[in-house]
Amino acid sequence: MFARTERLLLRPGWPEDWQALFNAINDEGIVCNLARAPWPYTPEVAKEFAAKPQDPFYPNFFLTLPTESGSQLVGCCGLGETDQGEAEIGYWIARAHWGQGYATEAAGAVIEIARTIGHRQLHCGHFIDNPASQRVIEKLGFVQQGPAVLRYSAGRGKDVPCMEYVMELEPLLQVA
Repeated sequence: MFARTERLLLRPGWPEDWQALFNAINDEGIVCNLARAPWPYTPEVAKEFAAKPQDPFYPNFFLTLPTESGSQLVGCCGLGETDQGEAEIGYWIARAHWGQGYATEAAGAVIEIARTIGHRQLHCGHFIDNPASQRVIEKLGFVQQGPAVLRYSAGRGKDVPCMEYVMELEPLLQVA
């Protein structure tokens, strides 16, 4: 599955992307804000993630920016399943591309993909010490769900206070 936004091409990862992935995410300041990525982030972890088969109901996308010499990986965004079986959106952006609106742009496209493939609700969250992600989530229109809860961060190796959000997705109109 592929998607195009104003500036980005969202595409599946391929095994040969592992080095670009490793170079973009191998930053403790990024990984510590993710729930599932371990720290240290090793080349083996990058190879595993880049080669991971796509789940059609929970797709993940490499966010690429067209350049004169091809394209540049600026981050990832995709859908996953929470421990409670709910659809969750997650994203990260390489440090060199922070503050340029790529997370909001990519997540907006992934929300539309989620709606198209039949999800009716999306969850997301941010660790409370990550206000940049909070701004992205709020811009997208997610609604906060109560006080902070503890969520495990593989990058930090411990439970961390996390704010949780939800978005109801209206079904696409059926044409008769």
